[in-house]
Amino acid sequence: MEQLLTYLARALVDQPDQVGMRVSEVDGARLYELKVAPEDVGKVIGRDGRTVNALRTLLNAAAHKQGQKVRLEILDDRRAAPAPGAAPAAPPAPDAQ
Repeated sequence: MEQLLTYLARALVDQPDQVGMRVSEVDGARLYELKVAPEDVGKVIGRDGRTVNALRTLLNAAAHKQGQKVRLEILDDRRAAPAPGAAPAAPPAPDAQ
């Protein structure tokens, strides 16, 4: 399944060498975390999430044949990074006791 997902992702993006995959077990299901170049995230997600939902459908069909449960998430570094010029977060207030 990893090969299928990697193959499809590389076919969708402009920078196929930036495609990466991390697999882990979470809540009895196999979690696939797909990482692509920041410029290619929209291509993998697609309009209204149609592309990523199609990938999830294919992945679930392949997993169901093998009696497994799977989840697919697209890692987006753009959400985790603060916006350029944004003020740093304030430190937590000390506890008043």
